[in-house]
Amino acid sequence: MLKKLFPFINSATLRWYATLTLFLVTVMGVELFGLHLLATTESRLGDVYLRRHAPAYQPDPDIVIVDIDDASMLGMQKIAGLWVWKREIHGFLLEALAGFSPRAVVFDISFQERDLAAPKSDAFLSDQIRDFPHTYQQVLMLQDTKSNATVALAELADAFAVRQPGKANARLSMQLPLAIERNAWRLGLVNSINDADGVVRRYRLYSDIDGWRLPSLPARVAADLGGQLPPGTDFQMFWPALGHKRFSYADLFKILTEQRPTLTAEQATELDKLFRNKIIIIGSSAAGLFDHHLTPLEPGYPGVDILAVALDNLKNGRSIRRVAPGWPMLAGVMMISLLVLAFRQRLHPGLTGGSLLILSLVAVYLADQMVTHHWMLPIVTPLIFAWTWFLSAALAGYLRERRTRDRTVSLFGRFLNPDVVRKIVDHGETVESLSGQMRLITVLFSDIRGFTTLAESKAPQDVVNILNRYFERQVEVVWKHGGTLDKYIGDCIMAFWGAPMDDPEHASHAVAAALEMQENLLAFRQELLAEDADLVDFDVGIGVHTGTAVVGFIGAKRKLDYTAIGDNVNLASRVEGLTKGIARALVTKETMLACGDNADFTFSLRGLFAVKGRAAEVELYEPLRKNE
Repeated sequence: MLKKLFPFINSATLRWYATLTLFLVTVMGVELFGLHLLATTESRLGDVYLRRHAPAYQPDPDIVIVDIDDASMLGMQKIAGLWVWKREIHGFLLEALAGFSPRAVVFDISFQERDLAAPKSDAFLSDQIRDFPHTYQQVLMLQDTKSNATVALAELADAFAVRQPGKANARLSMQLPLAIERNAWRLGLVNSINDADGVVRRYRLYSDIDGWRLPSLPARVAADLGGQLPPGTDFQMFWPALGHKRFSYADLFKILTEQRPTLTAEQATELDKLFRNKIIIIGSSAAGLFDHHLTPLEPGYPGVDILAVALDNLKNGRSIRRVAPGWPMLAGVMMISLLVLAFRQRLHPGLTGGSLLILSLVAVYLADQMVTHHWMLPIVTPLIFAWTWFLSAALAGYLRERRTRDRTVSLFGRFLNPDVVRKIVDHGETVESLSGQMRLITVLFSDIRGFTTLAESKAPQDVVNILNRYFERQVEVVWKHGGTLDKYIGDCIMAFWGAPMDDPEHASHAVAAALEMQENLLAFRQELLAEDADLVDFDVGIGVHTGTAVVGFIGAKRKLDYTAIGDNVNLASRVEGLTKGIARALVTKETMLACGDNADFTFSLRGLFAVKGRAAEVELYEPLRKNE
């Protein structure tokens, strides 16, 4: 299947990419569905999105906070003394607020302990709560599971408005508002959810305790007011940059109690507008009460404000819904992997990396825009794995290319000038790409005449030494003119031009090399004569022919030779055999014509010759420099 989609990729590379993709997708699946090691990073990127869009979030004007701030703690000292105030203080405030018919009054204050010194104070607050049926109190779920500190949940079903009971013997340790009479309880949990990095990003909808689904305080209020709760056990909050409208507890208390009889009709009307049909949350931001939390917007965020944001989210459907990791995401990453594979094979790695970078930025931008529609798209994990895939593939590709390059250099270094080898490697050529090609080339054979007599008259070491010195000179000539050294056949050199690098003037270069090889021979023979007069017969014959041949690497894996094969190669060898008694170098008519009007040499016709394997005679020429 993949081979059909990517026919330009060899099977071994495809298998490697498929294995890498399967491994990374498996690891990503384990991360998404089990480990969650990148969850904090994902959440922090989500925090960036939320901070960006927080200024556009307009808090619900129907939710107001009555804040027991630091100024209220001081301002109420003359009236209520030091904290904790008498419960009747809250009762007076609730009695005054109830006159405005608010939709709900939510106490984010603990009424856990009874005031044994002033039981009537507690009773007064209980009466006010009972008389105003839309008042809610907070409950804190505790970790203490000792039997004497737990409460039977069946006894709290009405207080939590639980419609479907759980286990009959279920018990839980809770911080209940014991200062309030039970028949006035309307309860909700206020336990915060801290992520692994300590940030409050989510709020519970309910806590499932042995089948008892105890609602959180904002979920309880929102449900009672007819709000549609999102699915799941919790929700992620969308945070406004500006907090909800708030009033200082001390200032409001004085206005509604001490100053109320002196208010003008206009001031009374203004107060009515501020609180009628509102949801009033009474809580504290005072530093001394230590109800502050780390949130995506800022550290030290008051708990009462978190409660207001949670209630706002549920009331207005503003909560963030997270796209759950699943198979569509894994399929998307696999698609990215295949695209990267296609780009990686077709384009420069830099272009592939740039394309993936653009794709990543687009994904980040889309995820950012999704937040405005109340969706949080987890993209850190897929992008990290996509980049891991790309970098792994790039590194593997580099190492594979490096091995191929080294192999190419090693193989071609035996046949070509190092400068030519570098050009081949720079063009990205490989053993596979340069094998099995039909090319128009010019082949040269150079054979030493009288070598058998020389070998018989000299010691083996001397013969090898002479051959090596001769080959060293002549190979330099071949390379100098851009030729490819094919092989040594005993005392014969085979070379060709026109492959592996394209050479439009391969015939001219081969003839120029043949002429220089003759000159090189004469100089070398003078050296040999100075050493040994018996080497006066040391001579060579050179045959050159131009034609098509199959060029490529031939042999076993352990020993490959870059060579040319075909009838035209054989003809060049036959031409070299005809040089004796005629000329040191002979070229065919095809080579002469391929040279065109060359300014450096000319050709002298030597006649027609019968060649073994050819029905027609072959017309041969001797190449000569024009100044000769």
